[in-house]
Amino acid sequence: MAGKLPVSVTVILPTRNEEEALAPTVDSIPRDWCDELEIMIVDGNSTDRTREIALEKGIRVHLEPRKGYGRAYRSGFVAAKGDIIVTMDADCTYPAEVVPELVKKLLDEDLDFITCDRLTLAEEGSMSGLHGFGNWMLSINARLAFGYGIKDSQSGMWIFRKSIFENEKMRPTNDGMPLSEEMKILARKVLGKKKAIEVSVPYRPRVGEAEIHTWGDGWKNLRF
Repeated sequence: MAGKLPVSVTVILPTRNEEEALAPTVDSIPRDWCDELEIMIVDGNSTDRTREIALEKGIRVHLEPRKGYGRAYRSGFVAAKGDIIVTMDADCTYPAEVVPELVKKLLDEDLDFITCDRLTLAEEGSMSGLHGFGNWMLSINARLAFGYGIKDSQSGMWIFRKSIFENEKMRPTNDGMPLSEEMKILARKVLGKKKAIEVSVPYRPRVGEAEIHTWGDGWKNLRF
């Protein structure tokens, strides 16, 4: 990509006890491709060295003591300084190297929201059989329930303009895992399919222990 993109970007990483994976995740995020790049963890009461590692890496630490995946992101959205927000997990699963080209796509095609499909290009070992089946079923449920032609309703990698929250209808309300699905449904309903699209990206085996509880989180998403 020739030249820097004339935009400010915040990459939000929700964390809870990610000391093993945080450093390589942060290191994988490209630098010097946009006017301003902010990398921020939203930490939910980590008891390991997660926050210490973040500070050593020179990235911003935003504390969110209230529990919940959705709560972490909602807090992070408000705190983010960038005009463009990128979300991804702090466990080396998402391909940070594609962030610049996805932000460029958002700008070049005048989009407002991109969600990333993990299922199509998932690498071997990136999901257990149960996890993969659950994601597939939840995505089918989302398509049937909301008429939303989406491949991966549970993806946690999104690229969007912070300005979408100026519309109250685009502000998510869920504090738990269903926020992921809520964001995509709101984007399609409020922004429209020409402004909110899905792009397939690789998905890799996680580093460290997962904080997701497959059955409990899956049930919450179905109820949503």
